[in-house]
Amino acid sequence: MKNSRRMKRMSRNRQVVTRMNLTSLMDVFTILVFFLLVNSASTEVLETPKQITLPASVVEDKPRETVVIFISPDEVTVQGKAVVATADILTMKGQNVAPIGARLAEVARSSIGIHAKQAIESQEVTILADKSVPFRVVKKVMSTCTSEGYGRISLAVLQKAARTAYREQPPRTL
Repeated sequence: MKNSRRMKRMSRNRQVVTRMNLTSLMDVFTILVFFLLVNSASTEVLETPKQITLPASVVEDKPRETVVIFISPDEVTVQGKAVVATADILTMKGQNVAPIGARLAEVARSSIGIHAKQAIESQEVTILADKSVPFRVVKKVMSTCTSEGYGRISLAVLQKAARTAYREQPPRTL
């Protein structure tokens, strides 16, 4: 009996050790990691060279990863490589610019990596043109892109705030 009373007393003073259930905690962290992975790759910012001043406009869609062409007042750059002077494009006859077409073909042949191949396969070009460049130059560059098979052409602009409905209406007088 002594033993049984002692056991009862010890069982009353015994502290209960609780264990944490890590399964639900791991589920929360897994969902958090997937959320951060999915949302971290959804933004892309095109770095504009200092010699180009983009026009301002209201932007509705996010830019996609594409072949990038910079048109500055001095030269045209395709995927980071200077191709032709802007003044030379103005003096060229016809709508196609041969050096730009050759560089676009070279970019298509030498693309390495998943993102680069997706950009080439999308057949899309993003043109960043300085606002002081004549439209004839931009038109010739766009014509060259379409002749090389790049049918989707996007023009990059600086994003400005969209006008709200009440600002567009003239004020009423009583």
